[in-house]
Amino acid sequence: MNDLTIRPTAKFVLLRLILTAVVFLALLGFYFVSWREKEGMHIVPLIAPIIFVPVLIRAVKRRLTRVTVVGDRLRYESGLAAKTTRTIQLSKVQDVRVDQRPGQRMFGVGDISIETAGEASRLTIPDVDHPQAIADEILNRSQAIR
Repeated sequence: MNDLTIRPTAKFVLLRLILTAVVFLALLGFYFVSWREKEGMHIVPLIAPIIFVPVLIRAVKRRLTRVTVVGDRLRYESGLAAKTTRTIQLSKVQDVRVDQRPGQRMFGVGDISIETAGEASRLTIPDVDHPQAIADEILNRSQAIR
């Protein structure tokens, strides 16, 4: 079987980027139209780009999160400097659940939760495109291994 790589979607990062750009342009518009002459407002164009920092952090976190199904193992990796890797044997996968909030359903995105035999915690992969198809594929590979 081919390797399967799953990453969180970029749809929400793009949406946040667009909304942040609109707010940024509105701030600059207000500055140039009415705030320019006010005392202490000259700093607005210098600090306004700071509103992009949370969006950039989310984009980097999204890029550094990856789930790979290779052979009989599912590997969840996240992090840059401090990297976390969790490996699960596909034969131990008991349940794969898809959760979709209303906003996620509009964009065809959802959270996939994987429960395994003998472990107390679930592995949750947030904001995955086509979550039901991915969940079905994980279950199919799990059953093929057994």
